Amino acid sequence: MNNPLMCDPETGSCEIPGLSEENETSLPKAVDKPLRAIYFTDPICSSCWGIEPQLRKLKMEYGALLEIEYHMGGLLPDWSYNSGGISKPADVAAHWDEVSLYYDMPIDGDVWLEDPLDSSYPPSIAFKAAQMQNPNKALLFLRRIKEMVFLEKKNIGKWEHLSAAAVETGLDPVKLDLDVKGRAKQYFQEDLQLAADWNIRGFPTLFFTDANGNQEKVYGVKPYPVYEAAISSLLPGAEVKKAAPDLRWESLLSVYPTITRKELSVIAGLSSEAAESVLENLVAENKLQLSLTKNGKIWKIKN
Repeated sequence: MNNPLMCDPETGSCEIPGLSEENETSLPKAVDKPLRAIYFTDPICSSCWGIEPQLRKLKMEYGALLEIEYHMGGLLPDWSYNSGGISKPADVAAHWDEVSLYYDMPIDGDVWLEDPLDSSYPPSIAFKAAQMQNPNKALLFLRRIKEMVFLEKKNIGKWEHLSAAAVETGLDPVKLDLDVKGRAKQYFQEDLQLAADWNIRGFPTLFFTDANGNQEKVYGVKPYPVYEAAISSLLPGAEVKKAAPDLRWESLLSVYPTITRKELSVIAGLSSEAAESVLENLVAENKLQLSLTKNGKIWKIKN
């Protein structure tokens, strides 16, 4: 597995060619909150879309104890390689369809047939520009551009889609454009350097660290208890202090206005069938609207 876009569902990761296992790394110490998670990701990493349910639950349960710090990893610089069974964008399409089924997260690989990306760098730099403008809205922006590329077959390397996502998430698109062309490039390069310094070989990678610099690494998409175990090893008793997720639909959709069946399943501890039933009932009650994709569904707050 040495092609960045040929993600491995077994390890739950998208790997960068030519890099070996991460070395033990000295990480920044957690500040403000007892724990910090240093998260390396990429806007077009399909495994990073697969980890969304776990991340969402972590924020809901451990948000008072844990700060998640996002760094872009640079999954696809360009198409100047031929490895891992992928040599052109069209080769990614069927793979994304397979990954969608594995993670039970809606992904439509046809973007690679209809309007393929040349690189993941433009949306990554746009995210850094969004962080400069408003860190909280930047996360909404990242979620939105992921939905665009994974569900709506939009090439998020194009400014028209990045600008639209900025408007939708309350960012100033004019300022975003200026920052994309300016300092955001530097901040993105700093993310790439950080990933190189820590020998990050793939995404998603999370380093959990405490105030003393102790660390636990979780590589790839793992079941939720694996992330909880990493937190508990650094902060004994954390499970007792965690918040119970508010499962009312208004609360579930108070941050992100969309939710998938798998996200509700992980957050609420429901089977996939039960989670879908809850969401369909909310559609029947005229509270949510359903959007269908080729490989799954996503529910949105009804406008």
